[in-house]
Amino acid sequence: MLPGIGFSELLLLGLAALIIVGPKDLPLMMRRVGQFVGKGRAMAREFQAAFEDIARQSELDELRKEIESLKRDNAMQDAAADLAAVEADINSAVMAQHPQAEAPSKPQPTEPIEPTEVPDDAQLTGAPDAPDSTDIKKTGDDAA
Repeated sequence: MLPGIGFSELLLLGLAALIIVGPKDLPLMMRRVGQFVGKGRAMAREFQAAFEDIARQSELDELRKEIESLKRDNAMQDAAADLAAVEADINSAVMAQHPQAEAPSKPQPTEPIEPTEVPDDAQLTGAPDAPDSTDIKKTGDDAA
């Protein structure tokens, strides 16, 4: 029953109540004590339920915060993946338009370009920056 009170103590309390209150009023007193104990238990249950609700609410708040942070992290990862995909698309489009922009793995030796003579027709048509035939220098074997 109650902690710390055994059957012998309970029997002693019952006998004292019977002697003090009397046999006529004892059932009425026990009924009121029962109602009082019932109200006390109801209040204790309500108090305990309120604490459990508070604990559940705090756990739910923590779970909501975790879910929101996971959603935010997931949204950040999705955005980073989308940006990486767009960057790859842009890079591939730029590389397709300008294939010479790719850096070769080894430097290629270049051959010297020999100047060519400009035909006289280019001078007659008024082409801008058309070099005169006197401006062309001969290189290599032709310079002898």
